[in-house]
Amino acid sequence: MSFKSRGGGIGDYYFSPRNVISRNCALSLCLASFCLGMFFTNRILDKSISSLEMKLVAARSERESLLGKFNISKQTQKRKYFMVVGINTAFSSRRRRDSVRATWMPQGNKLKKLEEEKGIIVRFVIGHSTSLGGILEKSIEAEEKIHGDFLRLEHTEGYMKLSAKTKTYFATAVSLWDAEFYIKVDDDVHVNLGTLAMTLKEHRKKPRVYAGCMKSGPVLAKKNVKYHEPEYWKFGEAGNNYFRHATGQLYAISKDLATYILINQNLLHKYANEDVSLGSWFIGLDVEHVDDKTLCCGTPPDCQLNALTGNVCAASFDWQCSGICRPFGRMFEVHQLCGERQDALWSPDFLKV
Repeated sequence: MSFKSRGGGIGDYYFSPRNVISRNCALSLCLASFCLGMFFTNRILDKSISSLEMKLVAARSERESLLGKFNISKQTQKRKYFMVVGINTAFSSRRRRDSVRATWMPQGNKLKKLEEEKGIIVRFVIGHSTSLGGILEKSIEAEEKIHGDFLRLEHTEGYMKLSAKTKTYFATAVSLWDAEFYIKVDDDVHVNLGTLAMTLKEHRKKPRVYAGCMKSGPVLAKKNVKYHEPEYWKFGEAGNNYFRHATGQLYAISKDLATYILINQNLLHKYANEDVSLGSWFIGLDVEHVDDKTLCCGTPPDCQLNALTGNVCAASFDWQCSGICRPFGRMFEVHQLCGERQDALWSPDFLKV
């Protein structure tokens, strides 16, 4: 039996039970496909959200662990700071540390005052030796009792481990202190803390800031040369340059980027050079690269001329030495000729936090 449409004529057509069943089957299949698609989409979203939640829980757990280890109360940790300055140092660099303490790094009560009144934290950053409890460890512990200016990392020291140390530093610092910026600087670089803070203050309202002296140096494929890159093949043909990244003597990142490192530290790849590694971690992210040459002035007469014209440099070093050449003696000279005013950090209207 079939059913004829009303009206007849050329446009007549017939509906058979077979056609009706086919249409019903098609509708059922569409509905089933839709429901199945929604089910799998929700499963994927649930997994993504669950993965993110697990990462956040792990980050919070690590923060709680570090707070307990460093005996930092939650009340202190809730305090908002402006910047954390981590001075990268080694067991063999006692004389460098002493030259920094005698010049641009406040000591004793002034160091505490800088934290409490200006929201600026300054610490020498060092991990552990391969011989726990050995003479190197005891030497640092004794130095810490005198000065109280170290941040000890869960990291084993070694020149080929600088990328790992950098990653651990940022993850540890953002876990301990809630700051707007986190800075890494070498212990053979002269820094004017007040000028550095005012330089970064210009970018405090921006998200995902990565500041330093940006460069794109050559990828060194040849073995047995300084800064050799074992993974040179990842950067294309021989003779290619690295992507844009900040030179390693001093750079600063905002809190959101430091938090990104904390959450993803187990996934971030480490290249031979730590400044390259840091730059690679931000590839693919919406990051503002701030290229500021006051963060990499030369030693006198370069920084001296800048100071005389009122453009005090935030950081100074010698490019040929990747730091101040013979820093123990010359750090004093650079500080005398290129240092900021003594009251730069302590004026009442400076960097109200």
